[in-house]
Amino acid sequence: MRVERYKDQKNRWPASGRHILAQYDDENIIVYQAYRPSIGRYAAELQVFGGEFSFSRMSWIKPNFLWMMYRSGWGTKEGQEVVLAITLPRTLFDEMLAVAVPSTFTSALYPDQESWKKAVEASNVRLQWDPDHSPTGAAEERRAIQLGLRGDMLRRYGRDDVVAIEDISEFVAAQRAMALSRSDELMIPSEEVYYPKREDAWRSVGLQSTKLEQAGGEDV
Repeated sequence: MRVERYKDQKNRWPASGRHILAQYDDENIIVYQAYRPSIGRYAAELQVFGGEFSFSRMSWIKPNFLWMMYRSGWGTKEGQEVVLAITLPRTLFDEMLAVAVPSTFTSALYPDQESWKKAVEASNVRLQWDPDHSPTGAAEERRAIQLGLRGDMLRRYGRDDVVAIEDISEFVAAQRAMALSRSDELMIPSEEVYYPKREDAWRSVGLQSTKLEQAGGEDV
């Protein structure tokens, strides 16, 4: 996981709109989750999810580190003490985006409420756009994405296709105090706007980033 000062990153991020901020390369992307120790440590040690982890419930992933810090209270909330950085193939992540169904009805994607409800029931990926947050927890105008996984997609994510699982709880704890009082010194994972390679992924989640052609994407 590459890290960089927060103050050196924030000015190059979009200030508003729907954008996926993430750490990625040509092949892989990192997403985050936070769990109680029994689940988080099992996953980091065995490099797959299992044990007390439930594959029968929806599990939410976040590619934006600060969004995960906001939701987990920088790893201080009960049941979210172990923060994991999970590396996935970009092909899998783009597939998740392409088949994602929003948690709330949108007329831009569905002709009526009934067709949206049927899509929600059939899909294994749920989509939410929420306000992104600064290190102190203040809401930003920019929106951050999170994806809820279940069924076959959750099994692929947690067992079959996962590349690596890293426990970054010590890093989170070391940066926690700086997030509140010394933001100039705060180090976080280096993140850039993520560009899916699939056109249907852009359409499905309603991204507002640079045009598809500039990302070298193609419809597959």
